[in-house]
Amino acid sequence: MTRRQLTDEQWNFIEPFLPIGEYGPYPGRLREQFEGVIWRFRSAAQWREMPCEFGPWPTVYGRFRTWRDAGVFTALLEGVIAGAAHQRNTDLSLVSVGSTTVRAHHDAAGMCMDKEVLEALEEAAAEQEKARQKGAARRNRMGRTAESTPGRKSGDASGDGAGSV
Repeated sequence: MTRRQLTDEQWNFIEPFLPIGEYGPYPGRLREQFEGVIWRFRSAAQWREMPCEFGPWPTVYGRFRTWRDAGVFTALLEGVIAGAAHQRNTDLSLVSVGSTTVRAHHDAAGMCMDKEVLEALEEAAAEQEKARQKGAARRNRMGRTAESTPGRKSGDASGDGAGSV
């Protein structure tokens, strides 16, 4: 068994955020399952590669999905921020969860455009959208399916309609 990933103090903070259903997890395994979720995201491994000390991987994955759908991780993050604010120990300028950096070309940083060019671009985009909608309406009106598509062979491999022996 590996060392604990959470201290007892951290676990005591987290545990009230985790819902325990009527037939829910046994409280003794709840910590291991939560630590399994932590292990999975720290290691960036697949769920199937999870060590057995956290429990069966489908169980831990199912628990993660339940917690995710119930908003446990959002509530936990808000609880951490509220706890830090209560201790007057917050600096939200340092908080960044799940952020992504997208770099733009240096020419995109201040593009200036004449009014006529902008209007022409908007007009072209509107025409393209009309053409797209017209094409989709035509396809829907014709009511084509996989069986009625031209060039589609019948069930026979030869395509001549006569069975070969």
